[in-house]
Amino acid sequence: MLDVRRLRILQHLAAYGTVAATAEALHLTPPAVSQHLAALQKEAGTPVVEKHGRTLRLTAAGELLVAHAEIILAELAAAESGLAALQSGRRGIVRITAFASAARTLVAPLWQRLTGTDPAPELSLRLSVQEPDQALDELHKRSTDLALVHSYTVLPRSFPASYEQALLMEEPVLLALHPRRADELGLQPGRPVDLSRTADMPWLTPGPETSCYEMIQRACGAAGFVPDIRARSSDFAVLAALVAAGAGIALIPRMALPDTTDGLCLHPLLHPVSRSVFTVSRAGTSKRPDLRHVLRLLQDAAAATDTERLV
Repeated sequence: MLDVRRLRILQHLAAYGTVAATAEALHLTPPAVSQHLAALQKEAGTPVVEKHGRTLRLTAAGELLVAHAEIILAELAAAESGLAALQSGRRGIVRITAFASAARTLVAPLWQRLTGTDPAPELSLRLSVQEPDQALDELHKRSTDLALVHSYTVLPRSFPASYEQALLMEEPVLLALHPRRADELGLQPGRPVDLSRTADMPWLTPGPETSCYEMIQRACGAAGFVPDIRARSSDFAVLAALVAAGAGIALIPRMALPDTTDGLCLHPLLHPVSRSVFTVSRAGTSKRPDLRHVLRLLQDAAAATDTERLV
């Protein structure tokens, strides 16, 4: 019979890549990790790892076991969480990793609900703000329970089968211009704009390490030009302030807009680009009472955001 503890070690090896990193994550010594892997190979009756240079990599049998281990460990986590809730009446801690605008617009109202009028104040949150790729990596390493990530129509995202994801909301990407530049293009307030008409204008974008930067590159490329970038900031509030100061134009997802948009003209695109926001958790863990409760509150926050921030 396969030992669940050893399956957990194999799953961590798949996530962390080396015996040393796996040992550190599990508070074991590297020799102990190697001994457990050797014992797991005996239980499986076939090699689950093989040497690749100075590192180990999973065999086909190891990858199969990791895929099943994700589900088994998720079910155990759900059972443990449920038992803890019954025994103590507490709902536990939920760790969330979210991109910045989701943290501000969705997680902050969630936190307010949990510390204010919500009937379950025992539920405690931990938040880390990361870009989607880093959030999914944290989820893979089991360093977080729930990731809020996004994808764009021009930059779709795929999810591993070991994850459960749900669409939380969709929002348009808007072109933000100074009123003077809108006048130059003859744009009426709120009217769609053909992005190709902005080819000669200065652009303001997030940093190249972000998927939002790649979205802008692809949207402009589809319109037939490469944007002339004058400033970069991964804080959309900074980009909006620069637009209002006349420094250039920017593409900004609706949820990333600052609370005050004075000095900005906002226009949907003639060829729309939208951003989809997903909740992502490891398979089986969404059955946890605490995580299920958080997911419901996030859906409420997303619905309220859709209603309040219509353009």
